[in-house]
Amino acid sequence: MSAVSPSTAQIHAARPGLPWLIILAGSLVALLTFGPRSAMGFFQLPMLADTGWDRTTFGLAMALQNLCWGLSQPFFGAIADKFGTWRVLAISGLLYAAGLFLMSFGSSPATLHIGGGVLVGLAVGAGSFGTVLSAFARNVTPHQRSMAFGIGTAAGSAGMFLFAPLSQGLISAYGWSDSLVYLGLVMLLVPLFAIPLRGNASSGSQKETLYKQSIGEALKEALGHKSYLLLVSGFFVCGYQVAFITAHFPAYIGDIGIDARYAVIALALIGFFNIIGSLSAGIIGQHYSKPYFLSLIYIGRSIAVSAFLLLPQSPTSVIIFAIVMGLLWLSTVPPTNGLVAIMFGTGHLGLLGGIVFLSHQVGSFLGVWMGGYLYDRLGSYDPVWWLGVALGIFAAVVHWPIEEKPVTRPAVTRPAIA
Repeated sequence: MSAVSPSTAQIHAARPGLPWLIILAGSLVALLTFGPRSAMGFFQLPMLADTGWDRTTFGLAMALQNLCWGLSQPFFGAIADKFGTWRVLAISGLLYAAGLFLMSFGSSPATLHIGGGVLVGLAVGAGSFGTVLSAFARNVTPHQRSMAFGIGTAAGSAGMFLFAPLSQGLISAYGWSDSLVYLGLVMLLVPLFAIPLRGNASSGSQKETLYKQSIGEALKEALGHKSYLLLVSGFFVCGYQVAFITAHFPAYIGDIGIDARYAVIALALIGFFNIIGSLSAGIIGQHYSKPYFLSLIYIGRSIAVSAFLLLPQSPTSVIIFAIVMGLLWLSTVPPTNGLVAIMFGTGHLGLLGGIVFLSHQVGSFLGVWMGGYLYDRLGSYDPVWWLGVALGIFAAVVHWPIEEKPVTRPAVTRPAIA
């Protein structure tokens, strides 16, 4: 007779395998919801050429998109925590399709701002990393979270890698308007892929570890926690930096006299190396200090941007810059979400992670809007680039003192375990 020894059984119970169906489903959703919005910059010049609008008009739409993403994500996160992730992701797919369809009309700035701005922004808020990674968190062990978050973030990066050439190819073949319609049809796949993510914060393999709180109690605890507030303030910078590049880099490439095809190559490279950076961040976050790692990422971004602006600009420098920024692009997401989960657990992770992302999207709004506004008035993107460098240094400073440990809670308030 053979039997499994208690020690072996304990090891298997303590280290279960990753729930791959949930990881795959969430990764496909992240790929789709991150893809089209990361390719919006390719639609700017052809749309403006046909409509006669200026870059401020397009920049405002993309800024509204980022702001609506940020404002809505805490609410969608709270809804997913209570009523289930699948419902929220289904709403995301429908809103996404509607927004892209409306944006395709191009009949007035209002259709651009409401469709590409408000509706797509709400869709990304419902279907972005905060919703997907919260579902991951309640189905993996604390030790596995960083790696699972890295996989989900890498999938979003793959969306950028795939949709950059796809969007440019569609625009070249069918024009910008029909291309938006085709992308909208693809977004209708999101509710289907999201089915395995059914469940709310009370479900999943980690449900027994939940700390019972109301939404008000969770908010009061988080907003009184110094490390959480530092994390919120620092993530603002991430949004400013990446959103400006996503929306304006294709136009910037043309402005400095480099062939437009290098913009496609650059964003595709950012997406590809973003995959590597996100997976690496997930692994690094499992073994090393997340706050220190985040500080190094922001310092690295500031160095990369400074070098790109100060050194001679050429197709080669564009490619090198894209590779370096790709490695640093979304590598902030796994350690940032990991820190929120460590501090407060998974019970209100959708809500509290959503608030962190709200800060990110306020930064995104400013980066995208200021890019268009200052360009139209000064004829240059340089002030926005250099402000991003300064903000990167600020982010490095505020992440350094963050404490990577759970918030202190009175033992008497914990629910009894039967």
